[in-house]
Amino acid sequence: MAVDYAVIIIYLAGMLAMGWWGMRRAKSKSEFLVAGRRLGPGMYSGTMAAIVLGGASTIGGVGLGYQYGLSGAWMVVTIGLGLLALSVFFSARIARLKVYTVSEMLDLRYGGRAGIISGVVMWAYTLMLAVTSTIAYATIFDVLFDLNRTVAIILGGAIVVAYSTLGGMWSITLTDMVQFVVKTIGVLLLLLPIAVIKAGGFSEMKAKLPTEYFDPLGIGGETIFTYVLIYTFGMLIGQDIWQRVFTARSDKVARVGGTVAGTYCLIYAVAGAVIGTAAKVMYPKLPSADAAFATIVKDELPIGVRGLVLAAALAAVMSTSSGALIACATVANNDIWSRLRGVVSRGGEAAGGEHDEVKGNRVFILVMGVAVIMIAIALNNVVEALTVAYNLLVGGLLVPILGGLLWRRGTAAGALAAVSVGGLAVIGLMAGYGILANEPVYYGLLASLAVYVIVSLTTKPTDAAVLAAWRERLAGRGATTEEPVREPAAT
Repeated sequence: MAVDYAVIIIYLAGMLAMGWWGMRRAKSKSEFLVAGRRLGPGMYSGTMAAIVLGGASTIGGVGLGYQYGLSGAWMVVTIGLGLLALSVFFSARIARLKVYTVSEMLDLRYGGRAGIISGVVMWAYTLMLAVTSTIAYATIFDVLFDLNRTVAIILGGAIVVAYSTLGGMWSITLTDMVQFVVKTIGVLLLLLPIAVIKAGGFSEMKAKLPTEYFDPLGIGGETIFTYVLIYTFGMLIGQDIWQRVFTARSDKVARVGGTVAGTYCLIYAVAGAVIGTAAKVMYPKLPSADAAFATIVKDELPIGVRGLVLAAALAAVMSTSSGALIACATVANNDIWSRLRGVVSRGGEAAGGEHDEVKGNRVFILVMGVAVIMIAIALNNVVEALTVAYNLLVGGLLVPILGGLLWRRGTAAGALAAVSVGGLAVIGLMAGYGILANEPVYYGLLASLAVYVIVSLTTKPTDAAVLAAWRERLAGRGATTEEPVREPAAT
């Protein structure tokens, strides 16, 4: 294992070095939070693919392939479809807004009254997303070094917190590009063909497994629909995803680069399912489906290659973890804390004068990172934590965000009602039906949609000046990169 250990240690040291380099570039709020909005198509595509394809997509995707065969690809396929929809239909408009958070977009669209409640919901989502990614370190470091669970979480979490705190989005962008390359080589170019060959090829796999393992819909229609509802729509509205869209250099980069990343996700989805199917042939009686990835890597790959593929798994977890962490800290600082202390958070100007925004955001990443590590140590069930995160996101924020982008008649009162009712409905239904049930997100989303439409139609339309300013921003004429986002003057 010495060679494998060396590969992993070099990889982790490289992540920290990227953080140090990013610290030297992140001199302004824009540089620190959105990489100066300067990413070109190549880097944008790689980093976007890296953040959406995390540990759940890699380890979990292989596990679903082990359990259901080729139809196990559907979870990651729906993530790819969501990214494609975001890129083709919404990314150009989102990028032109020149904001930092989803809540700022809601403030612009509805007149400055929807941000703090939506900020709390988005913060809860990004926090739980960061926690679930951090918990995954325990699995990977257990395979690598046979570490205690708590020690593994602290080690992996500390590295991500360190490079994220140092350089912000620049560090995360650079590390994500490395992680994208490592994942591509480790999973697609090495693990996939080796797994298929070790299983005896596709003909042998078909001969040894039931026919439903090769049914594209074998996982079940209801499960696929739930994946679409949670992951496809979740990709459209998550702060972690939007914050990457904000890094694009232009509308075209956001649209084309995101389309490339979404297509890559579809390929990655099929690869994970095939690897899991091959593992089922080789290890038909594993104690859990999620053990398939670690087992096939540990037992079937040669020295050196094994280290690289485990680094790929580590890369998948780190990319999602760092993206969720900076999103969580950005929302906590800009949408919640700044408002509570009476700061015009969208421009970062306090009533008593300017303050060091880079330092402030750096402190919030550190504080949120420590909180994430502590919560990850206390929690055990990754699936439940992730389900809570996506249920809150989709049930509370999908309707007011898409309604604001697509329906002119939507109002601030309707948005606030949708966020409140949808979020509370999801929480109450999870308590009644169970966290893993499908009903909470179904009924919570319907309740959010109903109150949004009814309240919007029965309240005063959004002020014409607010809508005019909104259209100017959508057209890319309302603000420069560093210009504060202010509420339109009342008429």
